[in-house]
Amino acid sequence: MVTVEIVLLAMVAAFLGLRLYSVLGKRTGHEQEPLARPAGEERQPAAIRTSSTQGEKPAAAVTFDSPMFEPAAQSGLRAIANADRTFDAGLFVEGAKSAYGMILEAYWKGEKDQLRYLCDDDVYESFVEAIDGRVARGEVLENRLVRIDEARIVDASYDHPMARISVRFDADIAALVKDADGNVIGGSLTDAVETHDVWTFYRDVKSGDRNWKLDETDEV
Repeated sequence: MVTVEIVLLAMVAAFLGLRLYSVLGKRTGHEQEPLARPAGEERQPAAIRTSSTQGEKPAAAVTFDSPMFEPAAQSGLRAIANADRTFDAGLFVEGAKSAYGMILEAYWKGEKDQLRYLCDDDVYESFVEAIDGRVARGEVLENRLVRIDEARIVDASYDHPMARISVRFDADIAALVKDADGNVIGGSLTDAVETHDVWTFYRDVKSGDRNWKLDETDEV
């Protein structure tokens, strides 16, 4: 059985912005988006990981015919499975869903240390730039990720030793922006907005580090 962990927050379950486009050049689509988390949940660094507790399985036995994987991604997934026999694409998707919500929440709340664990340098620096700009303007985000309607792998590649997997997230997000005095600038927490994003994660499968990091964000 493969375990999937997400770096950032200690998850209650094992697997469970708006301006980002101009900041990242590739927007996650959620400067005004939220994620509900049970009250009292503690945060601590974690990671998207894959590791097998039942030993390696032949790559030839791995199939990717689920709706969770688009046909265009199948050859790449097989190449990754050949390079890393512990890789489990289905559990990877579950981990990516958790990472999606946690990264968004960390961004909305301006938690730079949390973002550092899950993002590569370029994406992290873009998030930090956006957070600093928001603080300078005196803006506060009160966002909530209502639900992830669907998450599926749309692309995958393996270029020794780097594995990259792109996941499309279709989600509903409620977004609200306030100024420093608490006045609402825009958005609403009662009307969720449909969002469609593609996030790409990468990992060096030959290194000792089994953590996947966010490498790229795009809005569909």
